[in-house]
Amino acid sequence: MAHDRPFPRRAQIEPSMLGEDWANCLVIAVQLPVQLSRFVTVGSNLLDPDNTFAGLFLTHLPQVLVERRCLLMEGRVRLRGVGVLYRSALYPLSEDGVTIDHVLGAANYRPLRQNEEQKARLIRTKWL
Repeated sequence: MAHDRPFPRRAQIEPSMLGEDWANCLVIAVQLPVQLSRFVTVGSNLLDPDNTFAGLFLTHLPQVLVERRCLLMEGRVRLRGVGVLYRSALYPLSEDGVTIDHVLGAANYRPLRQNEEQKARLIRTKWL
C-alpha cells in the first residue's frame, strides 16, 4: 500500500489510533531465517490456545517478504473450538523504508453460520 513511497515504520502504528480494533492486530518482528521471527504484540481477540491466527500469519510471512507488499487473506478456520470465517491482512513495515523488519497483521472474523461448512482453510489471497 506504500506504492512508490517507503514502507511505514513500526513507530507509525499507534495502538491508540486503532482503538478497540487493536485487539484484532498483531506485530511480528522479522528475523532471518524467517522461522526465528517472533510476535512483539498479539491482540486479545487473536489469542487462542491453538495459535490459529498466529500460525496463519507466520505461514504467509515469507510470501510478504518476497513480494514486498500487503497480502489480504480470507478463509475458514477453527478459533477456540468454533468454526469462523475470517479476513486478514499482513502489512510490511520498515524502519529504514527499505528492509522489512516488522509486519503488522490484522484479522476480523465471525462464527460460521449453520449453512456454512467448515471447508478449506484458505479461500483466497490477494496482493495489494
